Amino acid sequence: MTAPTCRLCSAELTHTFVDLGMSPPCEAILEAGQLDQGETFYPLHVRVCPQCLLVQLPAYIPAEDIFSHYAYFSSYSDSWVAHARAFVDGAASRLGLGAGSFVVEVASNDGYLLQHVVERGIRCLGIEPAANVAQAAVDKGIPTEVFFLGETTGADAATRNGRADLVVANNVFAHVPDIVDFAKGLRALVADDGFVSIEIPHLLRLVEGREYDTIYHEHYSYLSLLTTSRVLAAAGLTVVDVDELPTHGGSLRTWSTPTHSAGEPSAAVAKVLADEAAAGLHTLDGHVGFSTAVAEVRNDLVEFLVECHRKGATVAAYGAPGKGNTLLNHCGIRADLLPFAVDRNPFKHGKFLPGTHIPVHPVERLAEEKPDYVLILPWNLRTEIAAQLEYVRSWGGRLVVPLPALEVF
Repeated sequence: MTAPTCRLCSAELTHTFVDLGMSPPCEAILEAGQLDQGETFYPLHVRVCPQCLLVQLPAYIPAEDIFSHYAYFSSYSDSWVAHARAFVDGAASRLGLGAGSFVVEVASNDGYLLQHVVERGIRCLGIEPAANVAQAAVDKGIPTEVFFLGETTGADAATRNGRADLVVANNVFAHVPDIVDFAKGLRALVADDGFVSIEIPHLLRLVEGREYDTIYHEHYSYLSLLTTSRVLAAAGLTVVDVDELPTHGGSLRTWSTPTHSAGEPSAAVAKVLADEAAAGLHTLDGHVGFSTAVAEVRNDLVEFLVECHRKGATVAAYGAPGKGNTLLNHCGIRADLLPFAVDRNPFKHGKFLPGTHIPVHPVERLAEEKPDYVLILPWNLRTEIAAQLEYVRSWGGRLVVPLPALEVF
């Protein structure tokens, strides 16, 4: 069998970062009528490039099959909307954005971020490939176009709308199989003196926090600052600054400009690169050992659920995020150990999680069933969700997070 090749440098991908076996697409939530039909499972075999060190999942599923109709709406997370507002406020101050400015967001989802740009009276445009999600933004009065970004589509959008002072691409860079063409699309959208701001889950934090549930088919790349800089450089963009963020278990926000006008990178860039190098992520050998950490997470969670089952204690899941489906399928957890999940998104109510067939109900189901434990699958929103679930303690219930280490509290 021919080895897959690197999406950045085309080297053969012969080195494994972690192999999670087979799993269904994480957002392929099921209707009741689909439960007796076959499901397609795809490999979750993540490689690391021996040449450029990009950690990546081969494109087992085309992006068009995942993102043309999407089940994730960003605005259902209050903390994420607040995060977006803080970003807009900070970017407006940093870049002097005002009434004469133009902001473009790629993968703009339901307008969770651009609504704050509109509030400031700044002209903006959303680019969102999922038509159903884009419509939610349009309904809020946010100009949104539906297409996948690449060099050609980015240049076309810039011709029609003008080039932007700020191009935002939050938590999408990892979601594109042709990451270089996507980066060239960002370059096509931004003005020669403008900025591109990208937020990415940081590979360093993924490794440190054993955050393997962030691996799923729509995450094609797992990025360090080193590899992010290499991808952007291939598109004529240079990283000049970086912010370290707590979101998604630990993220980076990079600020880049067209290379011909870029100044010297900030001290923060040097600091993050040094941290990565110290952790071994600038060498091939430094990527070895993650599989052992993954096995420990799986064993702890399965042992906890089996022990609850033996004792007759009940467990329900809070949230039905994509990352939760990676975790549940890798651990082989089904409805016998986790009878149901709840979620705030009404799109998922009355449906079933892919692979595991665990039913999803409205959040009110928790108060009706009063489980002994509530397993928080979107553990990265632990603080927000724990506050929302404080009422669980009224019947003696306790909360559980599976990562970075199993904790009952």
